[in-house]
Amino acid sequence: MQTQTAFRKDEAKPPARVKPGLPASGRRGERVMEVCEAMIDVCAALYGVSSKEIRQTCKSAPEIIRVRQIAMYVTHTALGVSMQEVGRGFARDRTTVRYACHVIEDLRDDDDFDRTVAMTERVALAAFRNRLEY
Repeated sequence: MQTQTAFRKDEAKPPARVKPGLPASGRRGERVMEVCEAMIDVCAALYGVSSKEIRQTCKSAPEIIRVRQIAMYVTHTALGVSMQEVGRGFARDRTTVRYACHVIEDLRDDDDFDRTVAMTERVALAAFRNRLEY
């Protein structure tokens, strides 16, 4: 017995999945998007890269990818935003955020890199002190 995968015009189609980059509905979703946008700007300034490059969804240079990963990591770990919400805010998939968090955690074994990420966390916590209440 074969299963039919095509839909006829008169049949209901399955619901579409939420695409990365689309804001979550409601006030919390708006606040999360604002925090992600601001975190991109903070990391761009801290690391001397273009925020436009961090926001790009196409292939980026390795140094831009690393800054984006740090921004996603700090947004998730220090600011407490869920991986799915970080993914939406950075126009990425939740699994990309998870991968970024694993990469940054592994790189934190290096003392210099750990100090850099810790500094980014301190700046983020200071910058978003009043925005953390969703």
